[in-house]
Amino acid sequence: MVDILENKNCVFFEENKTKFPKLYSDISAPISIAEGCNFSCSYCITTFARGKLKSFPTKEIVQDVKNAVEIGCKEIQLTAQDTSSYRPKKNIDLGVLLKEISNKKGDFRVRVGMMNPYTCLKSIDSIINGYSDDKVYKFVHLPIQSGDNDILKKMNRKYNFNDFLKIVKKFRQNYPDISLSTDVIIGFPTETEEQFQHTIDLIETVRPDITNITKFSARPLTTAKKMKGRIKTEIVKKRSKKISNICTRISKEINKDLIGKEYNILISEQGKNKTFVGRAENYKPVVIKEKMNLGEFVKVKIIDSDVTYLVGSII
Repeated sequence: MVDILENKNCVFFEENKTKFPKLYSDISAPISIAEGCNFSCSYCITTFARGKLKSFPTKEIVQDVKNAVEIGCKEIQLTAQDTSSYRPKKNIDLGVLLKEISNKKGDFRVRVGMMNPYTCLKSIDSIINGYSDDKVYKFVHLPIQSGDNDILKKMNRKYNFNDFLKIVKKFRQNYPDISLSTDVIIGFPTETEEQFQHTIDLIETVRPDITNITKFSARPLTTAKKMKGRIKTEIVKKRSKKISNICTRISKEINKDLIGKEYNILISEQGKNKTFVGRAENYKPVVIKEKMNLGEFVKVKIIDSDVTYLVGSII
């Protein structure tokens, strides 16, 4: 499958990235399942820069996974601008792909990249089913961006906060220990104090394990750059600090509640001060002091925690 692209000066070929030879420097293998995007969020230029979504063939992705595992990779990272948009054929989606990957032999784990709530909701039952294998980390990255529906409309996100809540509820019903990561943009044009409070209320209700906070910046060639009602910098900083403190508190409380739990972690990197870091079944980073080899699986008990990580001891 080769597409010929032309411009005034040259003709060149574009092949699926899955057909290119790959080298992995450690135990993690980032594997692209799609490129481009079908959305036109008002603050983003991805569609303009990378074109419309192109899902790579399932067979080629599965072969990439097989190759990576055979050379010693233990963590497969499925990447795309929106992994839940994956649909190379009418009857194949992200859930089907996860099942195909999970069926491959070997001791490895799969981390699913960011999902847009709009496309995730459309395939939610299949995706939930795809997560059922123990090889798939019980971790979901689901950006909400704002807890206010009017702001979400101005962002052109095509979902509302109730859609987001439905997805989170469904994941947690099926996988109670799942880790949730979300993103929020603070100070989007015209955002009022009340609308900002709606985002805080949503965060307090959902209690994500991780919240990535971004202050709005007007990017060139975006619709949002032309919007009136820009929020003053000092107000954005104040709001950002307020929600950051709330998210830090929530993350700290969640991790503290995990003390005493036992996990089978995959040692994925060497940490500071001669420590090692592993990933639990829900992708939580676990720091251990015992010496280990990268790529090993080891059972640990959580003895301490911090905002961004857990501390474990080998059982």
